[in-house]
Amino acid sequence: MNGGLYVILTGVVIFLYAADIAMLGRAVLSWFPDGGQSRIGAFLYVVTEPLIMPVRGICNRLGLFRGMPLDMPFLITSLLMLLISSFLRSALWG
Repeated sequence: MNGGLYVILTGVVIFLYAADIAMLGRAVLSWFPDGGQSRIGAFLYVVTEPLIMPVRGICNRLGLFRGMPLDMPFLITSLLMLLISSFLRSALWG
């Protein structure tokens, strides 16, 4: 594998890990009454919402998951990130 491509893909994997940790933090803070309104909650929202927004837009346009108590676009985004990072890790490190 080309050295530059290896560095880029490794950076993407690291970004996905960091985003996954931020999404986990956002999910945990959502369990607390004022967790989302804290500084950390606002930061995690700003960091993670651009990743979730495309999936949320597709789900809204198709009318999927309306009235569900869970934030399904959040879960779908998390699963997509997990699949992408798993695929990249297997491509990088076999």
